[in-house]
Amino acid sequence: MTRILVVDDEPAIARTLRINLASRGYDVELAADGRSALDSCAEELPDLVVLDLGLPDVDGVEVLRRLRERSAVPVVVLSARHDSDDKVEALDLGADDYVTKPFGMDEFMARLRAALRRGGTEQTEALPPVETPDFILDLRERRATLADGTRVHLTPTEWRLVAALARRRGSLVPHTELLHEVWGPAYGRESNYLRVYANQLRRKLEPVPSEPRYLITEPGLGYRLHVWAAPESVGASGPRDPRGRDENGGRHERGPP
Repeated sequence: MTRILVVDDEPAIARTLRINLASRGYDVELAADGRSALDSCAEELPDLVVLDLGLPDVDGVEVLRRLRERSAVPVVVLSARHDSDDKVEALDLGADDYVTKPFGMDEFMARLRAALRRGGTEQTEALPPVETPDFILDLRERRATLADGTRVHLTPTEWRLVAALARRRGSLVPHTELLHEVWGPAYGRESNYLRVYANQLRRKLEPVPSEPRYLITEPGLGYRLHVWAAPESVGASGPRDPRGRDENGGRHERGPP
């Protein structure tokens, strides 16, 4: 489910946005000030931020500036400031759109959908499911299910990492490319982020997290998502995984990646 952070100190507007967004299938989080918004984004990036500029502590322009220092998350400014200089400043700082209050809900929703498309959410929703003998990832619905039917919760950042790998399934994706795509252009050397999130995904999805079949580390290079055939589509010797074992634990020669 697409997660949207609404940053607005006016309770009536925040409540209206929450109701309308939730009714359209979005997961909504509210923040009433800039500091709370920045803390929330530092903990877990949403898929989009709706940002008021007139916040009680940190001005919305400064919140936008700090977000852009570390993230490419789509931002739609929703503000009572009508002056063209305010609009130009926000857009130059990296806002994806600028909507003035009062506003029509239908037009606002259309602008929000457009910002999500530009931010890559539409690309994610167009990806086919990742189907393995041990789990299925429905990238469009953001639904992760184990082979026994158990639903698994993945965070927005985990979904972005999975989607980045799924777009190139079977291929090596370099560390820097993953960091830029998942966390934003300011990130490129923080390979420890990838290590932490890859391990979290393995604990949630892999049958034996310490011996991953699917989320493969290429030391010093990056990661690849290896999706291998389910048992019914392979020969009698059983499915083979990228660790060089058949399903009964026997060794076999690993082919080219």
